Amino acid sequence: MEGKVAIFGSADFVMPFAALGLDAYAVEPAADQIQETARQILREQYTLIVVAENIARQAQPVFDATLKKTTPCVVVVPFTAEPTGVATESLGRMIKLATGINILSN
Repeated sequence: MEGKVAIFGSADFVMPFAALGLDAYAVEPAADQIQETARQILREQYTLIVVAENIARQAQPVFDATLKKTTPCVVVVPFTAEPTGVATESLGRMIKLATGINILSN
């Protein structure tokens, strides 16, 4: 399967990916801008969306609509010095959706 990749996060997060030629969406930490950019990314029909952990919580309501679809695959990756746990929660939700159990739960 071929498809486009979007990188979504702060300017510091997306810069290296943009240098590799991927579509980068840099946002400031304002919830309304994050959600509007997330909607824009969904309209562009990307196959993979990589989201920085520090903005994932604000973007989650927009991306939740895609959870039961095959594409896009939304992957949250840690970026901040202190992980907030959002990346682990997101991975746990995806594993539970795929297998029926969350092996990452306590």
